[in-house]
Parts: sequence; structure tokens; C-alpha cells
Amino acid sequence: MEKTYYLPAEWHPQSYVQLTWPHEETDWAYMLDEVEACFYDIAREIAARQPLLLVAPEFPKILEDAPFRHNISFISCPTNDTWARDHGFISLLDRHADPLLLDFCFNGWGMKFAACKDNLINAHLFKSGVLNGDYINCRNFVLEGGSIESDGNGTLLTTSTCLLAPNRNDTMSRGEIEQYLKERFNLQQVLWLDYGYLAGDDTDSHIDTLARLCPDNTIVYVQCTDKEDEHYGALCSMEEQLKTFRTLNGEPYRLFPLPMPDAIYDKSGERLPATYANFLTMNQAVLYPTYRQPDKDAQAAYILAKAFPEREIVGIDCCALIRQHGSLHCVTMQYPESIKTNR
Repeated sequence: MEKTYYLPAEWHPQSYVQLTWPHEETDWAYMLDEVEACFYDIAREIAARQPLLLVAPEFPKILEDAPFRHNISFISCPTNDTWARDHGFISLLDRHADPLLLDFCFNGWGMKFAACKDNLINAHLFKSGVLNGDYINCRNFVLEGGSIESDGNGTLLTTSTCLLAPNRNDTMSRGEIEQYLKERFNLQQVLWLDYGYLAGDDTDSHIDTLARLCPDNTIVYVQCTDKEDEHYGALCSMEEQLKTFRTLNGEPYRLFPLPMPDAIYDKSGERLPATYANFLTMNQAVLYPTYRQPDKDAQAAYILAKAFPEREIVGIDCCALIRQHGSLHCVTMQYPESIKTNR
């Protein structure tokens, strides 16, 4: 039987965006008020435009009187943390059948952190009836949503540093992993980015921290122009490799460079992984992280407006999120159209 399913691009029309809310039992406990204020801002911008799927042990008090509460679907569920991008379903659409909800194993980015509860969130969501689609058990393969980018037409962009990292699928070779991805997602090509990293990143260089596929054969990526910055060499090598990538038609990609935020450090002096590449594409808007750097924040907005000329570009202060080594895209997961039920 011919395969007709595909991995939609993030800019494909969406049903929901998921947030997994922080609480006192997460690593956010020491700064819960601050991070909840950031999550509130993200929730507000999502729910003002499309349905929000909210996961948490209890409904957050900060949202009880929110004017957008009517656009929230809430599922009560035990959670370890908040990184919905990496523990959420990866959705496939089928041109002739119901959507597929792929449940991969999430093991805390190579067993760095506890993930036993987060790894069961998808099962809770499916049993709740809030999602329409066929459940597909892929839990014999470790894969995080932040590690892959799809253009919806058969091309996947990823990083070798992450997918070949220890404690994920290290019994498999690069060729075997590529073949698995091609078969699982019905792909025609996998583009492996071999360079680039961000100091303070726990994910082994997720692609959504470095380079993102956009409409019209475009890639936006983090560019470092400061020769004194520790990232300069690796990000220049990444830029050169991106220039060699080709579409399925053999054409080079349009490359739009995003600025590198000025270095941000935590109280212990550790550099935090601030990046403008960690944006979320929605139906009518692009939500992107800002870092209280007006010039750089504005430059990033300008580049994203070039990549998404028909969408509103909305900045959200994410200085709180990077203190746990992630940003805006990391805490969200979109579900394409036809996955929302009438529940």
C-alpha cells in the first residue's frame, strides 16, 4: 500500500498549541512566580489566536481569571518538567486517513534528567480524547521534537551532534538512523547539520536552537559575527555547511541570518543558551523570544518578518526560560489541523 502520510511543516494550519505548565515539583520551583509570568504571556498570545492545550497536575491559579480561559483545553496529568517540544506527540498527516500521533521515547535528553512522568504525558492525552488520530507506539526510538525540522515536502533538517549522541539511539549508526527517519516520516532526504552549538544547552544541539526551515525554501539560522565569541568558529562552519544544502529540486536554500544575542550569564557565571532561532510558528503569527536587548530583538523581528511576510511577529520576553536552558519553542508543541476534537 502506497504511503501517503507526511510530516507537516510547523507553518501548516494548526489545531492546538500545547503548553506543559511549571509547578512546585519542577525544576522551576525556585523561580516559579517569574517563570509563570513568562508562561502566562505565552499562553495569552497563543490563546488569543487559536486553541491552547494545557497540561499540568492542576489548573494553574494564575489562569483562573484569564480573559482567554475559554480557549484553553486542560488535561490534568503528572509531569516532571515543562518542555512540551520534546515530550509531546509528533504528528503525521495522511491524505487519505486519520492523523497519526507518534509517541517516541523521551529520556531527558540522553538520561540527563528525570523524565518518567513526562514520558507518559502522550498516553494521558490520547486516553483523554482531546486529540483526534491514531496512536502509534514509537517508544523503542528516542526522539525529541526540538531535534527535527520538516518542510512538509519530504525534507528533514537535523543535527548529527544530537541524533548521534550517547544514551539516545547509540546502538544505531548514522545510516541506520537516517533510514529509520525516512521510513517513519516518509521522507525523501535528511539534511544533517554537523556544526554549531550554544553554550549552556542541555540538548546536544537541537536544531531548533540553531537553524529553522521556513516557507519558500528558506532557512533562518544563528549567525555569529564576533570573532571573540566562543561560538564564532562553530557557527561560521555551520553557515558554510548550510550554503551547501540543496532542496529536492537541486536549488540552494535562501539563507536569512539571525543575530546572536549578547552573552547572558546566570548567577554562577555560566553562559545561558539565548537564541532567536527558538521561535514558534502559528496560524497567523510567529512568537519569538526576546532577551531585553532592544537592538538585537528588533533585528531578529526584521529577519523573521522577511521569512514569514504574511504573519504577525510577536516578541515575548524569555529571559526566565533560558535560566533552565531552553526558550520559547522548547516549551510549546503544535498539532496540525484535524487533530483537535470537539471535546
